[in-house]
Amino acid sequence: MELIPHNLNINFIGYRKYFIAGSIVVNLAVLLAAAIWSLNFGVDFAGGAEIEVKFDQDAHGDTVRQIMATAGFKDATVQVVGAAQEHSFLIHVGRIALLGPEGAVKAEQALKARFGADLSFDFNPELGDKIELRFKKLPPPPADEVKQALAGAGITVSPDEGMRPVQGGYTVITSGIADHVKAALIDAAAKGTAPKSELRRIEFVGPQVGKQLRIRGILSVVYAAIAILVYVAFRFDTRFAPGAVIAMFHDIIVVLGYFVVSRREFNLTSVAVLLTIVGYSVNDTIVIYDRIRENLGKMKGLSLPQLINVSLNETLARTVLTSFATALSLVGLLIFGVGQIWDFAAAMMVGIVTGTYSSIYIASPVTIWLEELSGKNPNQAGAVKAKAV
Repeated sequence: MELIPHNLNINFIGYRKYFIAGSIVVNLAVLLAAAIWSLNFGVDFAGGAEIEVKFDQDAHGDTVRQIMATAGFKDATVQVVGAAQEHSFLIHVGRIALLGPEGAVKAEQALKARFGADLSFDFNPELGDKIELRFKKLPPPPADEVKQALAGAGITVSPDEGMRPVQGGYTVITSGIADHVKAALIDAAAKGTAPKSELRRIEFVGPQVGKQLRIRGILSVVYAAIAILVYVAFRFDTRFAPGAVIAMFHDIIVVLGYFVVSRREFNLTSVAVLLTIVGYSVNDTIVIYDRIRENLGKMKGLSLPQLINVSLNETLARTVLTSFATALSLVGLLIFGVGQIWDFAAAMMVGIVTGTYSSIYIASPVTIWLEELSGKNPNQAGAVKAKAV
């Protein structure tokens, strides 16, 4: 069975200027949109708290936002996760601690007024609602007295985690984001303004950690581009390497456009998508380049555009069918996947389509363009020599 004939003669190169111009417009539009609206960074990169809530009945996103506002998180973003019948929401707030510097100062003053100045008070808002207390005079005061002193400063100890005794003092977990959200959900259910719910998980990432992860994610893509540039230059020719890298960045920008338009969270899983797309796109481009190199030695009477056209037609069946088979594996994830798995599959699907397109209409035509920029005439028959590797 032959789905795509091998004797095709499609003039891919003849329309290269239109496709490259269209790709430039799309890429510039994505970069402009990203500059204006930015990516919807997840907790991995932006820092803060990520909370997953599941309701036992249908709930509206506006209702969840109102509950979060009641809990004191007016800047919270709410996103539906999973299938509609699961009634699950992912909530992101841009903080990991409710106890700010001012509250910490009040707590320290209240404790020193009660137990004397001879104690160590340590609070770091990037580590959550946690206070480290150490008393130089041993044994430390009873936990109930410490709780009362904190209550006098308006600080409530978490009912779930409470106070953890350590040598010379306590690790105090104050009532934080999870407690406030849980209380707001219970209160909304009691008033009948929202269905009953459960807090399925909560994750915290400090802003400094999120910034480091974001920088490392960007560097990982840059390092991959450099490695590919070196490999293609060595394996084929320096004239081919820029085309592969430009096609790769074209695919990355288009996938970023998906995240900008859809407002899906951009997180570490998204970086994994980009790196996977980089490998997939370059793999497809390498196959075409390899056929071009073979034909350079066999079809010496053809010009570079003619030779590239022949090579693209010869590899078209392999390119399309490989992409189709890879896309089929994502269909199941799109149908049955939820949360980050669905996001991964959707972004990968966009990447496969754009990767197939760029291998045909970006990578090889860029080689012709570079030949023209260097002052050579790529249309001259036999003008390009093969490189034996």
